[in-house]
Amino acid sequence: MSIQWFPGHMHLTRKAIAERIKDIDVVIEVLDARLPGSSANPLLAELTGHKPTLKVLNKQDVADPERMALWLDWYNAQNDTAAVPLDASDPAPARKLIDGCHRLAPNRGGMAKPMRVLICGVPNVGKSTLINTLSNKRQAKTGDEAGITKLEQRITLADDFYLWDTPGMLWPRISVPETGYNLAASGAVGRNAYDEELVVLELLRRLQARYAPQLEARYKLALPAGAVAALRDDELLEAIGRKRGAMMAGGRVNVQKAAEIVLTDFRTAVLGRITLETPSEFEDWRAAAAVQDAEREAKKQARASKKKGRKAPEAV
Repeated sequence: MSIQWFPGHMHLTRKAIAERIKDIDVVIEVLDARLPGSSANPLLAELTGHKPTLKVLNKQDVADPERMALWLDWYNAQNDTAAVPLDASDPAPARKLIDGCHRLAPNRGGMAKPMRVLICGVPNVGKSTLINTLSNKRQAKTGDEAGITKLEQRITLADDFYLWDTPGMLWPRISVPETGYNLAASGAVGRNAYDEELVVLELLRRLQARYAPQLEARYKLALPAGAVAALRDDELLEAIGRKRGAMMAGGRVNVQKAAEIVLTDFRTAVLGRITLETPSEFEDWRAAAAVQDAEREAKKQARASKKKGRKAPEAV
């Protein structure tokens, strides 16, 4: 299943960023610490060019600390980039973002050269909550659905520090399938863009590989040691549905309801501290997607050449 979601307001956001970036000193990209690679927008990297970027791994309090450390090292090793973990509801570390921006753009500051920052992120990464924490006001709308913020906003954090907030934006084509599944599981994609059962089956496969004890602790399936990890994903979803009472007439499991239960448990972090990907896994996914894209393009070109050959006029 290919997951794609790029509604109309995101086209407007892309245009707004392309215009605004000319006057920006630092870009803050808010990421979901549970999927730090999948929630990084490649379109944003194209739009912002070589502007210094502060990567904020938000929701760090519900992410796997070991895996998050790998991501911090990975991002901090990149040019003109710094990365910090953050829980957007905590005011103390949130204020550190201002210092982080000054480290990336040390020549900006003061009334003559105020710091101009653009804050971006895919939907539902907690960006609006972070902005409200930074400004100590409820200036940005928050919610648990993708696409809450619809308009660009300018927020003054200090006399010499201006922050432009943009709506959450994905990119027109998600070429890495695993990225699409992870974004859907996190709530970054509109509900009409994916099949919840398929997303949950993919999510369960990832959780079984590393977080099987947390699945057992949450759902209390009373299975022998190692059994949760060994089950097929559909068998595990049905077992969870039976345990949680997601049943229909005739003793059948309501897999849609069971899928909704698992999604809610992941999004609200009751499953524990989880990160769905490592930098090496993410790089492997991107490499595989690049190969598939190249193969598709080669086939497309071959079909076009063949079609052109059939239409070529006969030599006189």
